[in-house]
Amino acid sequence: MANLIAGSISSSISGSASNSRQTGVNFSLWLIVPVKPFGEGKSRLSAVLSPALRAEFSRRWLTHVLTTATQWAKLAGVVVISHDDSVLTLGSALGAHPVREEGDDLNSALVQARQVALDAGAEALLVLPSDLPLLAIEDLDELHDLALEGNGVIIAPSHDGGTNALLLRPPQAIDYAFGEASFARHLALATAAQLPYRVYNSSTLALDIDYPEDLLVLNS
Repeated sequence: MANLIAGSISSSISGSASNSRQTGVNFSLWLIVPVKPFGEGKSRLSAVLSPALRAEFSRRWLTHVLTTATQWAKLAGVVVISHDDSVLTLGSALGAHPVREEGDDLNSALVQARQVALDAGAEALLVLPSDLPLLAIEDLDELHDLALEGNGVIIAPSHDGGTNALLLRPPQAIDYAFGEASFARHLALATAAQLPYRVYNSSTLALDIDYPEDLLVLNS
């Protein structure tokens, strides 16, 4: 189940979907997936999962995200960025371009990965977290179709006010502002930049796994 909210400080997204799909279908879209080391992620689940299980689930969820993405035919490329050799090895095996993270901050890692994609000719960027166990091809199709409508920002919120998908066309449309309550910050950045934005609400994209109750939702 998904619904859309559109907005802009000054204008709506220009052109109809049908017209833009005739002119914008060939834009080069790259995916960036930032990943914490398997042994360090999901600390909020420590009350219910052992370190080994947290690492295993992190690996499993990343595999799902990358497998779903690489099976989708509309990506020009995928970048996985991490400090963890095992993450980079898995990403490479699943068809992604591995990039060793140089800093210690998520948003700076995304800037680093963005440059890799720009150097490869990216005209739009999609950022997805690695812990989206319900990510579906249909979600990627919806995000891509919205991007066909022209330049702007497409945001899919998480269930707790974060950002579980951020598609920027062009790739430097706004700065990255991931972290707690990032959905509102990304909307504010799009508005301040006078860029059209669309909000894509999806039950499958909204669920990331940060807290024990998220596991209950996943298993319900």
